[in-house]
Amino acid sequence: MDVTTATTTPTTSPVPRSAKPAASDYDTFLTLLTVQITNQDPLSPMSSDDFAVQLATFSGVEQQTKTNDLLEKQIAQNTQGALAQMVGWVGKEARIAAPMHFDGLSPVTLSPNPGLGADKAVLVVRDANKVVVSRTEIPVTSADYKWLGLDSAGKPLPEGIYNLTLESYQKDRLLGETPVEYFGTIQEIRSSTGGVTALMNGGVEVSTALVTALRDGTT
Repeated sequence: MDVTTATTTPTTSPVPRSAKPAASDYDTFLTLLTVQITNQDPLSPMSSDDFAVQLATFSGVEQQTKTNDLLEKQIAQNTQGALAQMVGWVGKEARIAAPMHFDGLSPVTLSPNPGLGADKAVLVVRDANKVVVSRTEIPVTSADYKWLGLDSAGKPLPEGIYNLTLESYQKDRLLGETPVEYFGTIQEIRSSTGGVTALMNGGVEVSTALVTALRDGTT
């Protein structure tokens, strides 16, 4: 199944062990220091001051490695805790502003938010290639709106991923264009390198931070 990932604000995530240079630097430093001591000139040994400096550096690297390991474990625990808390979200309808899967048949409940002072609102629908496939004037209200999935000619759009935005006008002057939130069913909660995510209808995967409301499934 194809998975579409919504662009989100980056979240704190565990650092892969392969991406951490501290542990390898620690081992390398220890090896170099051992070789240096073993092969030093017995007639001109390392001064106690230099040795103390290198030991202090060694201790700093060791502490950095331990700190990084501790942080990695703490982040992993926090992520697993959040995952456990959100298991109850599965099967519920989440309101999000993200790419939306349309199955080609079922209406989708939108939650538009016209700009302040707007007297006209136009729903703009773009397909996965960012091509505008529909422009529809809708009521200037934040009440739920049932989108039927029709193109500009009134014909049903095919199944696929769509992006919905709302153009707000005042006396035919464009005030702005904003993303439109919609309600979709959460199929699965996942733990990934980007944090905890929700798998929505049609394989759309979004950060749980994008969820602005939850309700029991009605469809």
